[in-house]
Amino acid sequence: MPRNILDDIVRDKRDELRRRQQATPLASLEARCRDLPPARDFEEALGPRATGVGLIAEVKKASPSRGTLAPTLDPVALATTYARHGADAISVLTDEKYFHGHLDLLDAIRGAVPVPLLRKDFTLAEYQLWESRAAGADAVLLIVSILEASELRDLLQAAKGVGLAALVECHTVGELETALAVGARVVGINNRDLTTFKTRIETTLELLPRIPPGHIVVSESGFFTGDQVKRVAVAGAHAVLVGEALVTASDVPAKIRELRAVEAAGAVDAPSHSARAGGEMGVPSQPAQTLGAVDAPSHSARAGGEMGVPSQPAQTLGAVSRSAASRISGTR
Repeated sequence: MPRNILDDIVRDKRDELRRRQQATPLASLEARCRDLPPARDFEEALGPRATGVGLIAEVKKASPSRGTLAPTLDPVALATTYARHGADAISVLTDEKYFHGHLDLLDAIRGAVPVPLLRKDFTLAEYQLWESRAAGADAVLLIVSILEASELRDLLQAAKGVGLAALVECHTVGELETALAVGARVVGINNRDLTTFKTRIETTLELLPRIPPGHIVVSESGFFTGDQVKRVAVAGAHAVLVGEALVTASDVPAKIRELRAVEAAGAVDAPSHSARAGGEMGVPSQPAQTLGAVDAPSHSARAGGEMGVPSQPAQTLGAVSRSAASRISGTR
C-alpha cells in the first residue's frame, strides 16, 4: 500500500464533498435535521460501568489494503446481530471509494437497531456533520492527524450544536495533547503505528496514563481475542472498537461473547483516571506518525477506520462558518 494513502483519501474526500454539496445544499440538510428526534446518547452508551468494557461493533465491507473482507455482507443483518448480542454502539463505514460503504447505510441500520450509530468517515467540514445527523448518525469520527487544531476545535463545537457526539481519534502523545486541549470528551486511541505498519495494543497502554479523569477512552484496532480486550480494560479503557474480527467471524454472536467475556471475569479492576494521569500532561509533543482507526492487526498499512497511514495535516473545505447551534432547533 502506498505510504501516502491517507493523503489520497483526504484529497478524494474533498472532491467528493464538493460534489455532494452541489447535489444537496446545506440548507436542505439543516431543514431535515430540525424534524429529527434527539440523537441516541453515544457517550452514555460507552461510559464507565461497574464491570466490563463497552463494545463498538463495526460494519465494514472492505479496507484499502485488505480488499473485500465480506463479499456477501448484509450490513443491516450484521448490525442487527451486533445489537441483539450486546454491542453498545455500532460504527458504520460510509466511505465509498476505499471502504465500500455508503451514507445511506446509516438510515437503513438506524431503523433496525436501538443503539447509537457512529459514522466512520473522514470528516473535514461542517457540511459532513449536518449530513451525518440527517442520515441517522448519533456520533462522528474526528481524526486529529488530518485536521489543524483550530479546525478540530471548530468541528468539535459544531458537532455539539448539530446534536452529535464526537469520537476524537489519536495515535501519538502529540495528537493526544491536541485532542485534550480542544476539549474532546470521548478520546479514541488508535493502536496502529503505520511507520512500521504494525498494530500494538501497547499504544493504548502507553497513552492511557496521560489522560486525566473525566474522559471516555475508546481503544481502537487490533482486537481479535478476549484476552486482548482484557488488557486494555484492566488498564482503564472504557470501550473497544472492533471491526474485522467481527465482520470475518464464522460465528458473530460467539465472537461477541468472547470479546465481552471480560465482564464475566470482572476484569475492570482498572486504575482510576486520576491514578493513571498523575495530574499532569506535561510531556513533549512528538510528531504525529499516523492516525486512523479500525481493528485487525496487520503488518501491512491499512487506511481509514483502520483509517491510518503516515499522514500530513489536511486542509479542510473551510472552517466552521457560523454556530451550528444557532441554525437548528429541536435537534436535541
